[in-house]
Amino acid sequence: MATSVRVPGLVLTEHEFSVPLDHSRPDGEQLTVFAREVAAPDGPDRPVLVFLQGGPGQEAPRPVKGAPGWLPRALQDYRVLMLDQRGTGRSTPVGALPGRTPAEQAEYLAHFRADSIVRDAELIRARLGVDRWSVLGQSFGGFCALTYLSHAPQSLREAFFTGGLPPVKRHPDEVYTATSETLLERNRRYYERYPADRERVRGLHPRLAAGELSLPDGTPLTPRLFRQLGSVLGAGEGAETLHYLLEREPESPAFAHDVAAMLPFSARNPLYAVIHEACYADGHATRWSAERVRPAAYDEDVTLFTGEHVFPSVFTDLPGLAPLREAAELLAEREWPRLYDEDALRRCDVPCAAAIYAEDAYVDRRFSEETARLIPSMRPWVTNEYEHNGLRVAGEHVLGRLIDLARGHV
Repeated sequence: MATSVRVPGLVLTEHEFSVPLDHSRPDGEQLTVFAREVAAPDGPDRPVLVFLQGGPGQEAPRPVKGAPGWLPRALQDYRVLMLDQRGTGRSTPVGALPGRTPAEQAEYLAHFRADSIVRDAELIRARLGVDRWSVLGQSFGGFCALTYLSHAPQSLREAFFTGGLPPVKRHPDEVYTATSETLLERNRRYYERYPADRERVRGLHPRLAAGELSLPDGTPLTPRLFRQLGSVLGAGEGAETLHYLLEREPESPAFAHDVAAMLPFSARNPLYAVIHEACYADGHATRWSAERVRPAAYDEDVTLFTGEHVFPSVFTDLPGLAPLREAAELLAEREWPRLYDEDALRRCDVPCAAAIYAEDAYVDRRFSEETARLIPSMRPWVTNEYEHNGLRVAGEHVLGRLIDLARGHV
């Protein structure tokens, strides 16, 4: 039973749905998927826009009046369904999966990619009695939106992508080769802006290797973990975020807590580490792709930071992820099915618009433009005005432009 509450400027309606873990076995193990419907006080009957969050493994934003920043623009035209994708937020969570063997864990986790999320959405759409709705996909949410266009385009009125138009049929090795090269350039720019930080980082590494620095829970801050802080360099304010961290005394509680908060992978959102590479596996096994294609420069220069790259070592360096280490190894060897249907995309007539960030460090621009060319109804907007987090920092403008593009107003 849906429950509603009015808060300043918004009407919030909470829904819970039961969905099968494996959609090919509808009578098998069930999950709960939570969604929060957000409407303006005068907009409960407007068309539905489903927000598909980035990640994988992160819940939808928790809305208040004016936030997230794109919400006011969305509510002018829509009521918004904030979906906690399976395994996140108030949906049945994924944790350490105790009581399951590594093989059972891997089999369970194999059902948390975009294809399963889209099938959840289709069940929810039918249960809400919605004929067609629109989707807005941020980052990994865009991977879900493209899967939607591939397999159920008849259910969509419009599709909007922000930093999340994924490659089609490209091998993960190609993806991680491209994003690794982008991170090398981000490192170069970072040290050009803050040259003194290179020696500061170089001086930290012997201490990290000796186990002298720890996270707040006592976990040793290894050099491998520390280098993953480069993930923030893909955001518009990332260089400053990293620089201000390095200003702190390494022995200080603030340094330890801020490092922990900045690490891209953690036990809070284990799906992010466990199936991140699998989200790029459009018919391939990943076999720890980012690790295999990592440029030799990283072996030659300890001051170089990595980005949104999952290495197998994260499952030993972070105790909270260790219970899923063997399952992650099994998933790395899994031959994943295709996510996207090229023929369906070439026939697509759903109005689409995509913000493609020219220097995106997470989703490579060249592959996004390649995918955009597949879709006859796609109107891409290639811009260097924003980084990957453009929807977060300038949501009203970004979403407004995409709506105008999809409707032919630009």
